[in-house]
Amino acid sequence: MSPNAPHDDDHSATAAELDFLRIDARALRGLAHPLRIRLLNALREHGPATASGVAERLGESSGATSYHLRQLASYGFVEDDPTLGKGRERWWRASHAGTAFDSDLMHDADPEVRGAMGVVLHEVATIHAQELSTWLGTMHEWSREWYEGSSLSDFKIRLTPELSRELAEKVHELIDTYRGRVPEGTEGSAVVRTHLHVFPRRTD
Repeated sequence: MSPNAPHDDDHSATAAELDFLRIDARALRGLAHPLRIRLLNALREHGPATASGVAERLGESSGATSYHLRQLASYGFVEDDPTLGKGRERWWRASHAGTAFDSDLMHDADPEVRGAMGVVLHEVATIHAQELSTWLGTMHEWSREWYEGSSLSDFKIRLTPELSRELAEKVHELIDTYRGRVPEGTEGSAVVRTHLHVFPRRTD
C-alpha cells in the first residue's frame, strides 16, 4: 500500500487478474485506524476469517474486530464470504486484492484527509517493519536457497522527482512480470513479500 501503488496479495494471479480498489477521501477516512488496516492486511494475507479467528491471530478482542470489520464493510473494503458463512459466525473476506491511493490525498485542502493519509501510511510502514523483523528472526528456519534468494538492500541515488517516479513505476512493472509464473502448490515455492520504499532525504 502506497500513494501511487497498491498493496496486494498475489496468490499467483496475473497483473490483469488483480483487482485493486482506488480509494477516495471518504473511504480513506474509513480505513484510517490501525486495527482496520491490520484486519484488512490479515484477510488479504491469510484469506477469509471470522471476527474471533482474526482476533486470535492479531491478539485483539473479538468485540473489537467484529466492530471494525463491519466498519470496513461499510466502506467497501471487506465483505461476507457466502461460501463459508453458514454457521452462527460471519466469515469475512477482503473485497479487493489491493488498495491504491491517489497522491493528491496527501495534499488535500482538508487537514483531516491529510491526517488520515498519514495514519494509513505510518501503519503500513509499521506492518512492513514487522514483516521484515519476522523474516530476520526466522530466516535460519529456511533453506540456504531461500536465504540466498532473499535481499536486504538499500541504495542512495540522486534523482529528480520525475526520475524517482519513473524508477518506482519500473520496479512495479518488473514485479508484475513475475505474477502467475509459479502456480500455487508448486513444490519448493513460497509467497515472497517485496517492499518498495522510494523517498527523498535531506542531506544539508
